[in-house]
Amino acid sequence: MNALVPLPVLLPLFATGLSLAAGIRLKRFQRFISVAVLTAVVVISVVLMIAADDGPLSVHLGDFAPPLGITLVADRLSGLMLTVSSLVTLCVLVFSLGQGMADKDDETPLAVFHPAYLILVAGIACTFLAGDLMNLFVGFEIMLVSSFVLLTLGGTGPRIRAGSTYVIISLLSSMIFLVAIAITYAATGTVNFAQLAERFDDLSLGVTTLIQAMLLTVFGIKAAVFPVAAWLPDSYPTAPAPVTAVFAGLLTKVGVYCMLRTETLLFPGNRLGNLLLVVALASMIIGILGAVAQTDLKRLLSFTLISHIGYMVFGIGLADRAGIAGAIVYVVHHITVQTTLFLVAGLIERRGGTTELTRLGGMARSAPLLSLLFFVPAMNIAGIPPFSGFIGKLALMRAGIDNGSVLAWVLVGGSTLTSLLTLYVIVKVWNLAFWRSEPPGQAAEGTVMESQEDDTDDTDDDVADEGGPAVTPQDDQGIPVRPGGGQVVATSITGKAVTTTKRPPRTMLAATAATVVLGLSYTVLAGPLAAYTDRSAQELLTRTPYIEEVLRP
Repeated sequence: MNALVPLPVLLPLFATGLSLAAGIRLKRFQRFISVAVLTAVVVISVVLMIAADDGPLSVHLGDFAPPLGITLVADRLSGLMLTVSSLVTLCVLVFSLGQGMADKDDETPLAVFHPAYLILVAGIACTFLAGDLMNLFVGFEIMLVSSFVLLTLGGTGPRIRAGSTYVIISLLSSMIFLVAIAITYAATGTVNFAQLAERFDDLSLGVTTLIQAMLLTVFGIKAAVFPVAAWLPDSYPTAPAPVTAVFAGLLTKVGVYCMLRTETLLFPGNRLGNLLLVVALASMIIGILGAVAQTDLKRLLSFTLISHIGYMVFGIGLADRAGIAGAIVYVVHHITVQTTLFLVAGLIERRGGTTELTRLGGMARSAPLLSLLFFVPAMNIAGIPPFSGFIGKLALMRAGIDNGSVLAWVLVGGSTLTSLLTLYVIVKVWNLAFWRSEPPGQAAEGTVMESQEDDTDDTDDDVADEGGPAVTPQDDQGIPVRPGGGQVVATSITGKAVTTTKRPPRTMLAATAATVVLGLSYTVLAGPLAAYTDRSAQELLTRTPYIEEVLRP
């Protein structure tokens, strides 16, 4: 069974080579390879999750023992994260296939999408399975390289700017990470997690606190917690819908996972627990207030993402069994629901030509299926019973109440306020985009949404200024084109303008519906999920099973 541990990393990397070799000439083969490999990763992840319930699994690549070799470890937490992430990435891939086929995007940028996406999946799996700090850093860098490619597909101005911001912030965090690794190795002679768990006890409090603070800073940037979250709302909304969905759903949770792993395994005792609780409260309140102020759906969801990361940090800051278990439940819930909401935002963008809420309306009548696909995850993230969002929040609040400290009670109040404001934001979106009548300016079916960088408007303005009649812009096939008006408008994966449609492609609807069902399954399986996360929290806090598995002869 241990031989399966490296496969979630190796299979996507192997498929990347095949996908690059296929290119645009064998696009069907390229799609088949991507779907087949991610399906295989789902199956392997489920097997690892079930097997890890009996104890951690580990493999030393090249049979080199720590600290020389590369160690990959699958325990309950990493097995669960692998399973959820592989299911979500498979659904997002199917969504992207539907979008690409609908837009007839067959050029080189879309051909590059598949290899970059597979590398991203490999990087995510590497971070979940890494048994040492150095390979955790490698996983981060793999994700960084592929993320930049995916963010800048099509080479449009907004995407290049967003990608540049993302890379600069990521490189800054990478530099801090490398310094932290160097200090750790200089102080202990290893970067292996199991060995560090034993050797940190012999270091001075100042050294361990410095390393802990630096690692928390790195993972906080990756997770987008306040005050290092300002980059996220400007980076994610410009990307294609499937890219934004997988970034929002998964990449921020990689940072949360790293916090869970290091805070429990390397830094027991909760020395910086109060700081984490303050950060959690600030992330909740400031994030949700930012969402309240937004009128663009993607930016609004980006701010709710920052806000709800605070719930997970809340559980980590409590650092007890109930808090850690609640944080894991909320991570699993949020990966799926946040991904679903961004996929739905992509469908709304295709239906209405924009995600600007002031220019949308009437979708409850004109697109009832789309309305349902939004309503279910929206109620879920708002924490309405009996959805998994309510279960996760209730678990965290109970853990805070059981903790009994003043700061924990403040967090319970902040969590309640954030949940109410999240419901307010969701109702706002529903009223503007779905419930009210369709506004006069909403794009009709068949309208081609020009990109933000088109110069058509300038030509029309010049004609109007000269006293001539206003010219309705058209594309090269004579179809009327609707200007973007300076807002984020619908674009394809490669950045080209798309034609609005009242009936989104079935593949995109099916993929979105699958993520909705996955989110609902957490409610149906709430008992087994809560029991599994409780055992996972106990294993994390005990530390002994992990250490013994990695260091055994």
